[in-house]
Amino acid sequence: MPDTYAVAALATFVDGLPKAELHLHIEGSLEPELMFALARRNHIALPFADVEAVRAAYDFSNLQDFLDIYYQGANVLQTEDDFYDLAMAYFRRAAADNVRHAEIFFDPQTHTDRGIPYAVVIDGLWRAIQDAKTLNLSVSLIHSFLRHLSEDAAFDSLAMAQPYLDRLVAVGLDSSELGHPPSKFAGVFAKARDMGLMLCCHAGEEGPPDYVYEALDVLEIDRIDHGNRALEDPLLVARIIDEGLTLTVCPLSNHKLCVVPDLDFHPIPAMLKQGLKATINSDDPAYFGGYVNDNFKALTGRGLIGKKDCVTLALNSIDGAFIDFDRKAQLRAEIEAYAAGR
Repeated sequence: MPDTYAVAALATFVDGLPKAELHLHIEGSLEPELMFALARRNHIALPFADVEAVRAAYDFSNLQDFLDIYYQGANVLQTEDDFYDLAMAYFRRAAADNVRHAEIFFDPQTHTDRGIPYAVVIDGLWRAIQDAKTLNLSVSLIHSFLRHLSEDAAFDSLAMAQPYLDRLVAVGLDSSELGHPPSKFAGVFAKARDMGLMLCCHAGEEGPPDYVYEALDVLEIDRIDHGNRALEDPLLVARIIDEGLTLTVCPLSNHKLCVVPDLDFHPIPAMLKQGLKATINSDDPAYFGGYVNDNFKALTGRGLIGKKDCVTLALNSIDGAFIDFDRKAQLRAEIEAYAAGR
C-alpha cells in the first residue's frame, strides 16, 4: 500500500496542478441536485423519488445501461438558461480543480430530436463559455454525433451547426460503440473536415482495436477518445506513438462501466511507459463519481502514478488540445513553473 502521507501530499499536488480537460460530456455533468432543480423549473416529472434515488440508479454494468439513464436525465434541459446553468456548474467545478482549458462535447441530437432548437442549446452553452473567462478558464466546444443513429441524421445535425461554425472547434462521435463502427460516419466526418473542423472519435472503449484503426484510416481523426483497447495491438500502439496522437482516457468512467474491472490494473501506467500521449479526464462526472482531479487521485491513491507522471499527463493535455501555439505555450509554462516550485 502507498504511504498515507505521500498519497496526501500527491493529492495536494494534483489539486494545484494546472491542466486541461479534453473529454467531458456536458450533459454528463448534470448532477442530481441540478436535475431536480431544472425539473421543478420546467414542470417535468422525474421517475425518481429524490436525489438519493437517482444516485442509486447510477449502478451500471455496461455503457448501454449508463446511456439509458443519461438520455432520460437530459429531458430536464429545455431552455437556454438550462444549458447555461448546466455548463456554468461544470465550469465552476473544473476551475476548482485548476482546469485552465476545457474542451466539452455536447450532443445536439439528444436535444433537437425532442424538439429543442439547436440555437437554444448552443446559445446557452456559448453564453456560459464567455462567462467562464472570469474563472480563468478557456473553453472549446465539440459537436458530437450519436453513433447509434444514422449517418444521415448526423449530416442533418451538422447542417444545423453550419451557422455556428465560429463557435465550434471539432466534431466527435459518441454513444453506443459496439455495432456502430467509425466507418459508418466516413462521409459526415469528411464533410466536417472540409468545413474546417478538427475530428475526434470515441474508439476502443468497448469496441475492438479495429475500431481505432477505422477511426485513424477512415475518419482520419486528430485525437482518440478513450483508446484503451489499442493496447491489445502492439502495431497499433506503435502507430499512435509515431503519429503523436493524444488519447483522452477516463479512469473512473472505465471502472464504472466495467471496461476496467479493477482500477488497480488501469492501463494509464502502461500507456505512459510505452510512450503514448495519454491524458486523464472525467467523461461524465455526475454519473461516474468524480471530476478530473478525482480521476487523477483514483490512480495516485493506488500508487499507480507519481508526481512526474501527473506532470506528464497535464502536459499531454495541453499538447493534445485544439488551441493555438501561443495558448499552448502559456499553459505549458504554467505547468512547468508549478512543478518546478513543488
